[in-house]
Amino acid sequence: MTLSLPDFPWDSLAPHKERASAVSGGIVDLSVGTPVDPTPEVVQKALRAASDAPGYPQTWGTPALREAVAAWFARRRGVPDVDPAAVLPTIGSKELVAWLPTLLGLGPGDVVGFPGVAYPTYDVGARLSRATPRVVDGLAALGPVTPATAPKLLWLNSPGNPTGKVLGVDHLRKVVEWARRNSVVLASDECYAELDWRDPSQRGAGDPPTTPSILDPRVTGGSHEGLLAVYSLSKQSNLAGYRAAFVAGDPVLVARLLEVRKHAGMIVPAPVQQAVTAALADDAHVEEQRDRYAGRRAVLRPALERFGLRIEDSEAGLYLWCTRGEDCWETVSALAGLGILVAPGSFYGERGRRHVRVALTATDERVATAAERLSAAG
Repeated sequence: MTLSLPDFPWDSLAPHKERASAVSGGIVDLSVGTPVDPTPEVVQKALRAASDAPGYPQTWGTPALREAVAAWFARRRGVPDVDPAAVLPTIGSKELVAWLPTLLGLGPGDVVGFPGVAYPTYDVGARLSRATPRVVDGLAALGPVTPATAPKLLWLNSPGNPTGKVLGVDHLRKVVEWARRNSVVLASDECYAELDWRDPSQRGAGDPPTTPSILDPRVTGGSHEGLLAVYSLSKQSNLAGYRAAFVAGDPVLVARLLEVRKHAGMIVPAPVQQAVTAALADDAHVEEQRDRYAGRRAVLRPALERFGLRIEDSEAGLYLWCTRGEDCWETVSALAGLGILVAPGSFYGERGRRHVRVALTATDERVATAAERLSAAG
């Protein structure tokens, strides 16, 4: 049976990229969230030190790596009870997102739920396992469920890609309670957690410096049963090229994932495991990178607004979610005429059809150039 996969969306941007590239002064590519700043020296040093790696690495990850993840959750996410035994490194987070339904044994007749405006790989992962992908915007959208009709796996994404929306503790707790009542595995993609732009007044007293995690004890009631948190170091540490990520949560679920991954040879290289361990122990480079993005955001946001775009959500993460109240491709075309390439919201679901996603992942010089062009045209 042939897999039913959507067309790779980025190919459709090619004509607009060509047009933007022809503008005097060159293209400002704000379409893809790929880091452009250097990988921190502390991480590069750890990678070099571990480069002599003749033997097979551990699928489960080194004890030091798993302990570093648990310590990071306690220090940065307000989650003191992550068991290092319930941590598993992955070959980037996209790999885990794409294969999680398969790794959990889902297949025909099973449903995988995800938000209506969302990272496309949630849908792709369902299709790879031959399960049924289903948009779920709020629990009310599911209606009454039975063990036969409830999703087997439900994805959350906070901070959201592309919207930058942050789900609060109360919301997360309600979803966890619902998922447990209905025996649903709840997976939370939290890759942008360290890039929180909300005013401190929007957070509760004593909140951690990052956005809330699905593993937060205020959410879980003290148990990680049925819960998985997915995290990537690509954004916080400029490690997209390292393919460095991990999943943590329910020890039973993580053990199931580990067993399949052992058989499939899905192993993070040993030098990358050492680099991840070093990155998670060093908060200074994360703050430095966050400041870079904050500066670019402060330049870009008002320029987009002067051009006539309204910024919605965008509470955290690497993107500004914008609309002019028109079809997204009209906005893409208008910006391409200024030499600025952005992503159409339709890439993230039909409900994004009137928005565009603008990435902060360009150099200071390119962001300043985009701001100048937007302001001149606005």
